[in-house]
Amino acid sequence: MRTPHAYLLFVATLLTSMGYGATFLLTEHFRALGGSEIQTGTTLGGAMLGTLVGVPLVGWFAWRVGAGRMAGLGAVLVAAGYLGLASLSALTPLIGVAGFFIGLGWGIFFLAAPMALSMRVTDQDRGFWFTRYGAFQMGGIGLSPIVATALIGNLGLTTGQAFGAVALVCLLAASLLAGFEAIAVRPLAAAVKAAGNDWVRALPALLRTRAMYPILMVGLGACVFSGLLTFQTSLVRGTGLQASTFFATYAITVVASRFLLAPLIGRAKGDHVAVILLAVMIAGVIVAFGLAYGVLVQIVSAILLGLGYGLVYSVIQTQAVNDAPPEHRNAALTWFVVAYFLGIFGFPVLGGWLIVNVGTHGFLVAVLLFAIAEIGLALLRGQRLAGERVQAT
Repeated sequence: MRTPHAYLLFVATLLTSMGYGATFLLTEHFRALGGSEIQTGTTLGGAMLGTLVGVPLVGWFAWRVGAGRMAGLGAVLVAAGYLGLASLSALTPLIGVAGFFIGLGWGIFFLAAPMALSMRVTDQDRGFWFTRYGAFQMGGIGLSPIVATALIGNLGLTTGQAFGAVALVCLLAASLLAGFEAIAVRPLAAAVKAAGNDWVRALPALLRTRAMYPILMVGLGACVFSGLLTFQTSLVRGTGLQASTFFATYAITVVASRFLLAPLIGRAKGDHVAVILLAVMIAGVIVAFGLAYGVLVQIVSAILLGLGYGLVYSVIQTQAVNDAPPEHRNAALTWFVVAYFLGIFGFPVLGGWLIVNVGTHGFLVAVLLFAIAEIGLALLRGQRLAGERVQAT
């Protein structure tokens, strides 16, 4: 892997990730049209269905057309979804269709882009490149709502026009990804095809291993992440705070911690680190109950979430692979991503309903319960691992 080629992929990742980050402004867009968090949940519910369609498409076609081109197709589909939202002048059931395209595209990209990188690096260098890939991805997710808010606040654009700008950025990313696939040498198609194993039939076998714990954990953690970021504008409404402060602090924390702390995390025992990081994430949720007390509380909550959730993802992703039988490791990664998407796009359906019907306090209680459930699974996995080690001796 040549560094210029890698950074072509990284810039495209930054741009496409802005497409997911823009979902944090959906509530403001729908409020301008007379809607509420319910419409946000409906749109992201459609996105959840889209990701479930997109994930298997990568396994079936990436080896034929190239993972880079598949990632580019994902970026185009995300752009199509935002163009659909930007064209709406009233609330219609089409918001679910637009959400479906956003989810379909993000699901394809989320699997295909790291696959395009992974197949071009050695096992020894994979951690190095994936750390940087993740930093660009999270940078795009955090940068998008900040830039969009600036366009709306400083240039007077509507949220629909801002979504149109996001669509253009995703189309630019698609062209970069096509260029990456064309110039970066990749392995033979047969080797790539081997990566797309039958992940559906592998599920019963995975459920009998420790891999089921991190797969369930990532879904719960995604609920926490999507809850606090997707509805940040709702949580700070009436407090005088800016949601962009949370987005910026979270993104900076994740990017900085992945570059500075990733080597330390890699050398530590993953079992213990996961529990510690999840405890930090829980602290971030608890602090969010005090957002009314000012910007310092908001910043602390974002930092704790960035350190906890931002770092634990790669830890439990490694657990999912290592805990699975060698013949089912690709399937474990696929189910890991599916569980992630169920949380990312599925929880806002419940979250929007909770905010409208029981308020933000009840919503945060639900987010906290999901976070506690995740650390509970981490502790259960640790107990099972300890028991297996005793039996082995």
